[in-house]
Amino acid sequence: MQWETLSGSLRIAIDETHRFGTDAFLLEHFAAARGTDTVCDLCAGCGIVGLLMLRRERPPRAITAVEIDPRAVALMRQTAAGISEGFTPLQGDLRELRTLLPAHSFRLVTCNPPYFPAGSGLLCPQTERRRTRHEQAESCTVQEVCRAAADLLQYGGRFCLCQRPERLTDVLLAMRQAGLEPKRLRWVQQRPGRAPWLFLAEGRAGGKPGLTVEAPLTVEGPEGGYSNEMKTIYHLV
Repeated sequence: MQWETLSGSLRIAIDETHRFGTDAFLLEHFAAARGTDTVCDLCAGCGIVGLLMLRRERPPRAITAVEIDPRAVALMRQTAAGISEGFTPLQGDLRELRTLLPAHSFRLVTCNPPYFPAGSGLLCPQTERRRTRHEQAESCTVQEVCRAAADLLQYGGRFCLCQRPERLTDVLLAMRQAGLEPKRLRWVQQRPGRAPWLFLAEGRAGGKPGLTVEAPLTVEGPEGGYSNEMKTIYHLV
C-alpha cells in the first residue's frame, strides 16, 4: 500500500492492483458534480472518482463509493479515515444494491465499468484485475450497471460513465432500456486527428429523447504535452 496526494491534504491509498488512470479524471470532469448533489460511484475501485469530486470548489453533499472487492474497500476506508466527512466506502455487489441503499436517493451516479465484454480479450489471471477489466460472473455487465444506476437515481438525476468506443451501441441501448435517456456524449482523443480511445456519456432518469454530442476532448495539444483542458482537469493551471 502507498499514498498519493491529490491536492493539499487530500490523499488516496492505492496498491499495485487498485490504482487509477486518466479515465477517472476524465469521468469526474465530465460528470461535473454540483454542491447540491448526492453521489453514488459504482465500481469505485480505490475511490478515485469520488475523491476527485472533493477537490471541487463546491463538492457534493455526500459521496457513496460502492466496490465489490474487499481489498479495494479496505484501501478506501484507510483514505476515508483522513477525511472529515462526505465520503463513505461501501462494500457490495451493484447487482444487489436494492438491499444496500435506498432506491431513488441520489442525484448523480458515476461508473468506470469493466471495458471488455465476456468472452473477449485475454483474461487476467488475477481475480481483482479481471473484475475491473472484463464483464464476468464476478463482475457486472453494462446492462446491470445501467439498471443499478436507474434504481439509485431520483427523477431527473444523471448517470455518467466512460467506456471504449466499440461499446457505444451497447451503452446507449442499455441506458435507454433502463429508463436513462442518453443526453450527452463526448469523445476523447489522444491528440488532434487521432481516432478516439474513450467516450463519456450521460443518461438522465426520465429524460426526453435528444442527444448532444460535445466537442472532442483532446489529451495532448498540437505541439505535444497536455492540452489546456487536460491541464485544467489535472489541476496543473
